[in-house]
Amino acid sequence: MIKLAITGVCGKMGGAILKLASGDNDFQIVGAVEKKGHPMAGQPASRIVGEAPGDVIIVDGIAGVVDACDVIIDFTDPNATLENFVFAREKQKCIVIGTTGLPMDALGQIRGSGDVRAVVSPNMSIGMNLMFDIVDRVSKTLQDGYDIEIVEMHHRWKKDAPSGTAMQLKEIVKGAQAGKQWEEVYGRKGLTGERKNEEIAILGLRGGDIVGEHTVMYAGIGERLEITHRAYARDNFARGALMAAKWIVRQPPGIYGMKDVLGL
Repeated sequence: MIKLAITGVCGKMGGAILKLASGDNDFQIVGAVEKKGHPMAGQPASRIVGEAPGDVIIVDGIAGVVDACDVIIDFTDPNATLENFVFAREKQKCIVIGTTGLPMDALGQIRGSGDVRAVVSPNMSIGMNLMFDIVDRVSKTLQDGYDIEIVEMHHRWKKDAPSGTAMQLKEIVKGAQAGKQWEEVYGRKGLTGERKNEEIAILGLRGGDIVGEHTVMYAGIGERLEITHRAYARDNFARGALMAAKWIVRQPPGIYGMKDVLGL
């Protein structure tokens, strides 16, 4: 049985992971973690999710539970994620990171660590990761004559824009057409002039309770191809994170993505 610690457990994603893990016989939940001073600290995790084990108490920091776990699932904020990653590396614990908005220096620090087992992905959805693979293949084929634009939509409470998933889609497109000198555009306003062939635009929309929607558009002359993924509930992200947790505990040290987990 895999001993699991969940950070950000009072958040939307943390709660979804806690609920699904509580009903999964492969996991024993040994830690429910929130940030320092959180008002739920000291309360049973069952106050968040009724299915959670009654003896698991929410703590305000990873230090108190890291020794007891095999793997940490982290959906928090960039600063907390980096701190939790450092704890995981020092204690030689596995970690699954789904936090978005990580700055490049933090990503560089994480990806440059060869002595820890980690899965890092801005989107844990199985369907979304299949889309990553499809976008890579389509982008290698539809090059000259096709303008590529990315649109993402999320709920009104999302803090970062564009989404980490949209940024990963952008990097996949750029990697598939590495010969171009890409010019990144984030929204358009005013007299922008004719669109350049080297442009790749990323537009972020926010509103309501939209869980997540991403579209990559390939606009040619006389035709348009759109690849879209829509998420209607957070459970699909939670299932992907739990799949990654089961996978990473069997792997050698390294920094992996969901593509590795899914064998794509």
